[in-house]
Amino acid sequence: MPAAPDRYTATAITLHWLLALGLLGMLALGLYMTGLPMSPSRLKLYNWHKWAGIVILTLSALRLLWRLTHRPPALPQQVLRHMPAWQRVAHHGTHLALYLLFFAVPLMGWAYSSAAGFPVVLFGVLPLPDFVPADRALAETLKPWHGALAYTLAALIVLHVLGALKHQLIDRDGLLSRMWFGR
Repeated sequence: MPAAPDRYTATAITLHWLLALGLLGMLALGLYMTGLPMSPSRLKLYNWHKWAGIVILTLSALRLLWRLTHRPPALPQQVLRHMPAWQRVAHHGTHLALYLLFFAVPLMGWAYSSAAGFPVVLFGVLPLPDFVPADRALAETLKPWHGALAYTLAALIVLHVLGALKHQLIDRDGLLSRMWFGR
């Protein structure tokens, strides 16, 4: 078996940063739109939010497929030598939880929208199948789950960014360069 590369592939890096930008935009849009009074503008933003959620779900699937078919770089030896065991567990656990939430948040949003009787029509053109049947009680159950999972995802993104900044600014171990464009 060939040795693991020392950095991620250009495809993995591109998918990482596209997903990062999309998720940050979605979190900001979600916070903004839920505070608006009911209006045509709010409904338009909800549709954009649903479209972006489907795009993020698609990017997540592409990223997972790429990850499963392309060996990621191992943590550099200098990082492993200085990283306590609990940080390695946190590193792997955070990445696993992020991947799970990349799917859980948009799927829960899609399920909520379907249960509430508001189908997802991608870009206003392509109607997607309802994820669950319309059911007001189910919608009321799913709605807080979508929000809670989104807030959990936001917290893990903050933790991920703080970890990357720690490695870059405090440890100065070059770990961030594995997921940055160029050398």
